[in-house]
Amino acid sequence: MCGIYGITEHNPTIINDYIDTCSHRGPDGKKVWWDPENKLTLGHNLLSIMSDPKLSVQPWKTPAGNWLIYNGEIFNYYELKDKYKGKGFAGITGCDTELLAWGLDTFGLDFLDEIDSMHSFAYYRVKHDELWISRDHAGIKPLYYAEVKQGLIFGSEIKGLLKHVEKSNVIDPLAFSSMAHVGLNPTANTFFTNIKKLLSGETIIYDLKNKRIKNKKRNLIIPQSNHSFDPEEFRHITRDSVKLCSIGRRKIGIFLSGGLDSGMIAYEYKQLHGTANTYTNNMDPNIIWREDDHNDDHNKALQLATQYGFNHKVVTMTPKILTDMWDDSIYFMEQPVYNPSMVMYYYTNKMLSADGIVVTLAGDMGDEVLGGYPKYWKLRNKNVSSWTGLIDAWMNRIKRPIQVTNTPLSKQDLQSHFEKTFPQELHDPKDPVNSYMALDCVTQVPEEFFIRNDTYGMAFSMEGRFPLATKKFMKYALSIASKEKIGIHKHQTKLLSKKAYKDIFPNEIVNKHKTGWTAPVKGWIQDQEVAKSFYQNKMEQNDCLKNIVVRQNETTKSAIPAWILRDWANKFAMQYKIK
Repeated sequence: MCGIYGITEHNPTIINDYIDTCSHRGPDGKKVWWDPENKLTLGHNLLSIMSDPKLSVQPWKTPAGNWLIYNGEIFNYYELKDKYKGKGFAGITGCDTELLAWGLDTFGLDFLDEIDSMHSFAYYRVKHDELWISRDHAGIKPLYYAEVKQGLIFGSEIKGLLKHVEKSNVIDPLAFSSMAHVGLNPTANTFFTNIKKLLSGETIIYDLKNKRIKNKKRNLIIPQSNHSFDPEEFRHITRDSVKLCSIGRRKIGIFLSGGLDSGMIAYEYKQLHGTANTYTNNMDPNIIWREDDHNDDHNKALQLATQYGFNHKVVTMTPKILTDMWDDSIYFMEQPVYNPSMVMYYYTNKMLSADGIVVTLAGDMGDEVLGGYPKYWKLRNKNVSSWTGLIDAWMNRIKRPIQVTNTPLSKQDLQSHFEKTFPQELHDPKDPVNSYMALDCVTQVPEEFFIRNDTYGMAFSMEGRFPLATKKFMKYALSIASKEKIGIHKHQTKLLSKKAYKDIFPNEIVNKHKTGWTAPVKGWIQDQEVAKSFYQNKMEQNDCLKNIVVRQNETTKSAIPAWILRDWANKFAMQYKIK
């Protein structure tokens, strides 16, 4: 795990500065390399997980004389190492970078079909004057880029690009409109004008000679709805996926919510390794907000940990921590998010790092591939077979998006954009609910869940992994029709997990009400003076969105996201110049 950086000219100064800005991503080493013909400069900083750091130095010269910088893990490394042993792959370092370098040399982009990974990488094909930049199938590892006068500049975080990209301090109109209308920005644009992101499964082929993007490709998991469910097979694939995500030599911690997804991961990890380090959050004070008990996760997680003998620790969240950690959480997240609990995620990662954790496991993607949200049940009872109808349903995922006085794009214009740019190969008119789930996998999950894990985990030099987002698990889960995942009644969601683990977990865990991993922030800014005054002072600041974002009533769902949006604009000194 690490950070990767590059620019299509001889400029080690910019790349060294980028590395230093993102030094938290890799404390185990750094290096810069440039092409003798001054076409390219590549940089890397390393968080060593798999092998001796001395054997993992990048940029990496491939067997064919190409160059690779790589951020990620190939989970089926050992399987592929055995497969290609004696067929050209040396496998002398124990490092998956060596495998990726050889595979790209040998098979080109077809090798991406073989690896079950999370990754972002840049691969320089010297003789072809080509640069490939790529992101994994699920969008777990981020990669940002911009076309500038030097050609292309790219890296693992946005903050290192800002001073090198013109107008990046202007809020991007498409990203802003998307956040305002749907509470999420799944477009290729970031909130910073002229800075873009690779999408899930996307590879860009860049022509170094002519300084232009000449092709884009996507590699995604397509829903099939053609496989019958078997509880034993489900548990076997879950265990295999946990095993894949357990590789390496560093201490692993598991985010345990008390729900099925994280519970399955912790249970299977314990079966594989004999012990499991689990962590959950406790709210102090715990304000019951609209009947939501924010310590329900803590209570259920403690029950699981006690029953199965996990090495369990509790991270307590308070209003004082909320205010103390707020500014840092805004800075490291880099872009505004809808989730009100971002500070809790940041602080929890900090505490795990302090406990010696270097690799984390979490249950993200489980709800999306297994049908865990009520919205899927609602769609099950509607006749939505068209692509337009599916996009419309997806855009109405949140009842109360952030309220603004005006947006550059109307909701109708935004829908038209989504219909043209979302990957339509995910659409199966015979199973629109499975299609909705697959769409969430490439929009909601990378933009809300994976990005917070990467930014907040890497802020403390920790790698986040997701067993339910491996190719192995996603292909299996999305091959099963939605009618087997969701019943006719509202409470009948995530039926595969419930049936597979009903004889293993207690009934109150199997049938636990879906709550999400959240803190009672709305309650705190109403009842706790330290949070209330902090919130009010922030909302009175003179940021560029003060007169654009409507002052939210503290009781509304969008109050905290509106606060986050405005404070992000202030933190990064953004401008609002949309006609």
